[in-house]
Amino acid sequence: MMGRRSLGRQFGWLWTAYAVSSYGTWLAFDAFSLVAILVLHAGAIEVSVLSAAGLAVGAVVAVPLGPWVEFRRKRPVMVAMDLVRFVALMSVPAAFVLGRLSFAQLLVVSVLVAAADITFTAASGACLKSLVRPEDMLVASGRFESTTWSAAMVGPPLGGIAVGVFGPVVTVTADAVSYLFSALGIRAIGGSEPQPERSDRPRLRAGDLFEGWRYILSHSSLRPLFFNVILVNGLIMATAPLLAVLMLGRLGFAPWQYGLAFAVPCVGGLIGSRLAPRLVTRYGRQKVLFTSGGLRGCWSLGLAFVGPGAAGLVLVMAVELGLIACCSVFNPVLAAYRLNQLPADRITRALSAWSVTTKAGTAAMTALWGLLAGLTGPRTAIAIAGLLILATPVLLPRRDRAAAPEPEPALNRA
Repeated sequence: MMGRRSLGRQFGWLWTAYAVSSYGTWLAFDAFSLVAILVLHAGAIEVSVLSAAGLAVGAVVAVPLGPWVEFRRKRPVMVAMDLVRFVALMSVPAAFVLGRLSFAQLLVVSVLVAAADITFTAASGACLKSLVRPEDMLVASGRFESTTWSAAMVGPPLGGIAVGVFGPVVTVTADAVSYLFSALGIRAIGGSEPQPERSDRPRLRAGDLFEGWRYILSHSSLRPLFFNVILVNGLIMATAPLLAVLMLGRLGFAPWQYGLAFAVPCVGGLIGSRLAPRLVTRYGRQKVLFTSGGLRGCWSLGLAFVGPGAAGLVLVMAVELGLIACCSVFNPVLAAYRLNQLPADRITRALSAWSVTTKAGTAAMTALWGLLAGLTGPRTAIAIAGLLILATPVLLPRRDRAAAPEPEPALNRA
């Protein structure tokens, strides 16, 4: 079967490193929001600002890093970003133990982690492409997606229990340690990694990242997918802190119940990620992208109707199950297609541009929805986002424009 194909020892170590950091990240699901709400007693606007500021400033900080990473070996960069995240996150439990934890520190740490996330993601895409053949890219992407949802299914409820037993910063500590083990896994990949060829120019500028945007925006199939992902991800993530405030505050759910509400539906992610290669084989990449991408927009509105007690918990689980199942089919198909479309010498800049824009868009919408929630209440703001996301499928390409080889957009190499 396609899903059981061996992709080699080096891919195995990369996958292991990803798995370790994924489990740590999902164990710390919404950890900063929980710390802000339970320790610093923050409200909807403050929690939204925390979520938005880290993404926005982190995206700005990451802009010059994309071109810088392009002409460096990717594995040392990935190890360095893991260590940055380890040190930054460990400062939170240290400050908590000393009684010095503040909202400002959470903001600074979220910025550092967001910038490191963007840089790591861009470098890891180039690393993955160097280790996996193009025809195996969908299988590899499916395994990463499956791992993500496995971690998402196990991590949040365990994290919720850990927070209830050991306190609100224990999951931040676990997340930090997971990045340390991820760095060790990447070092274990072994083998030689060639030094990328440098450009003719003496040094790269932050503005060189615009070449990544130019390539994406000049590509007839990547361009609509790019805008669709920005809007869908932004609208989904903008409501996350509002839902946390609503559930943990007004509706009185315990942290473990909140984690459980997002963990159980992740079984849909496991199913979807395993089905993705088979669906592409049967129906073709374009139909799968368009159908699963369109269905992503049909679920979020239901979160506006969440109520207290078991019924509210079941409603959140049902909505998240549908959303996650659709996303877990769409995401690996998009990831594989995007990597196969990007030239090797521009992967890092293009992925950095994609990631920076997605995070900046999410930050802007999170901040805006925080203000909206302050004016209308969290429930109304969630409903407005759910209505808007229903319109996002119009941005998906309806036909496969890349069936023939895509002409490479002209880029300024001067």
